[in-house]
Amino acid sequence: MNKVHDFLHMRLLVSFFVLPLLLVSQLRGAEPKQKWTEDQANQWYADQPWLVGANFLPSDAVNELEMWQAATFDEQEIDRELGWAEGLGMNTMRVFLHNLPWEQDPTGFEHRIDRFLAIASAHHIKPIFVLFDSCWDPDPLLGPQRPPIPGVHNSGWVQAPGRVALKDPMQYPKLKSYVQGVVGAFANDPRVLAWDIWNEPDNDNQSSYGKLEPPNKKELVLNLLPQVFAWAREKQPTQPLTSGIWSGDWSSLDAMSPMARTQVEESDVITFHNYDWPEGFESRVQQLQKFHRPLICTEYMARGAGSTFDTVLPIAKRYHVGAVNWGLVKGRSQTYLPWDSWQRPYVLVTPTVWFHDVFYEDGKPYREREVEILRSLTGKQ
Repeated sequence: MNKVHDFLHMRLLVSFFVLPLLLVSQLRGAEPKQKWTEDQANQWYADQPWLVGANFLPSDAVNELEMWQAATFDEQEIDRELGWAEGLGMNTMRVFLHNLPWEQDPTGFEHRIDRFLAIASAHHIKPIFVLFDSCWDPDPLLGPQRPPIPGVHNSGWVQAPGRVALKDPMQYPKLKSYVQGVVGAFANDPRVLAWDIWNEPDNDNQSSYGKLEPPNKKELVLNLLPQVFAWAREKQPTQPLTSGIWSGDWSSLDAMSPMARTQVEESDVITFHNYDWPEGFESRVQQLQKFHRPLICTEYMARGAGSTFDTVLPIAKRYHVGAVNWGLVKGRSQTYLPWDSWQRPYVLVTPTVWFHDVFYEDGKPYREREVEILRSLTGKQ
């Protein structure tokens, strides 16, 4: 009887103590990957070259849908233009994806991303892929895209997700499928540099489409943004996650807006946008150094606003801050025109000074001195 009693007692101990511990251990093994530590982030950055690149859209595409849809995905143009970027010493491109092509044809979209990565890799360029974006037109539609509005900056760009999906929680599972499908497909791909979860999430587009925006857009995005980070982390990517802060007070976490604070607290590496004069750029860098994480400026260079290659890029190199300017080739996006073209289209007069972009459509530099500066600072010459 004693042996039977001892056996039953042991079974009870296993049931009450050992099995729960094993279950907890298994569950921990299934937990999503956590935010990188400072050491992990800085070790990753130490393994990278000084990151210099551009926000990339082929000149024959009016927006990210025209870039990625099967009917207008142009490998030859992508290859040609990335070759010009390589010639400047650029080693990264920030490239916007979109949820709608994934929802339409996941396999086809994944194949086109893979083809883009193959072309970029051949030019020694690792892209930062942007998953969602709160800027410009809130009503994206698949199919042929409307032509650019004459004389207007970035007049065809569309948000991801659009306002209809953003306002409808019933569509969030589709957004999760897109995020996890794309990140999961390339989570271990060394050709991908990083994942930019959401571009300017609290941008309300008051100078362009403000009247069409949901009145509670910021609240909707603020609720969704941490979920998107979590969805991406569940796929265990080897690349860092980030979302770039772009406005407001960055002097401390407490001083930041709820959105900016969420972006910083969720990001493995800190990214930011700055179109200010060089003094403003340097001040922002100094503010962000307190986080002790790698810094990458994923948008800068607006000549008419005071942000230029001549003045900003040397500062970025001195602080070892990655620098990704807006625009590579003048094209259907018309980002060589200034932001105020939304209020005053440049139809009859072309601005003397380009706002963004580096090359004409034929590969001729807008300004030879800028090309010399880029090549000198990247060590290409």
